[in-house]
Amino acid sequence: MAAFFDRLDPEHTEFIGQQLVFFTASAATTGRLNLSPKGMDAFRVLGPSTVGYLDLTGSASETSAHLLDDNRFVIMFCSFGPDPLILRLYGSGRAVHLGSEEGRALAPSFGGADSELLPGARQLIMMDITSVQTSCGFGVPIFEGGTERQQLRKWANAKVRMGELESYWEDRNSTSIDGLPTGIG
Repeated sequence: MAAFFDRLDPEHTEFIGQQLVFFTASAATTGRLNLSPKGMDAFRVLGPSTVGYLDLTGSASETSAHLLDDNRFVIMFCSFGPDPLILRLYGSGRAVHLGSEEGRALAPSFGGADSELLPGARQLIMMDITSVQTSCGFGVPIFEGGTERQQLRKWANAKVRMGELESYWEDRNSTSIDGLPTGIG
């Protein structure tokens, strides 16, 4: 049975810390919805009502565009282990550029100075939580193991070495697939 909370409690935070993957969902007022899987060591709980993740370079930047248009945001974690649970965070989201004063202040919480962040770090996506929901997760399969893929790290490191990461952002990440501005590039 689903239960709602006003904020994260220590059990929720512990559960989040054990998950290898999370999912984000956003939508602009028009156009497509976006649901994205995220991984790596990118997510941080900064307080009972504040979370964020290090947004890494990808083929698009739908979340940034959607949050500029309509800041409604959902993040979901689900257990793939033997103890079932689904945890959803509802709230408002916003993109924080790493070069901004706020981005520089937050960067240490996500791995240190800019040079120590995960390769291809593009921005931070921050969320102010308005509601937390837990539900059973009985229908989610159990998966053993799980290792981090290395392709994104290798790709981003190569783009950085060749000085091509920012031009990639301008070419591929400056607008959403529906043509909305992302604030990137």
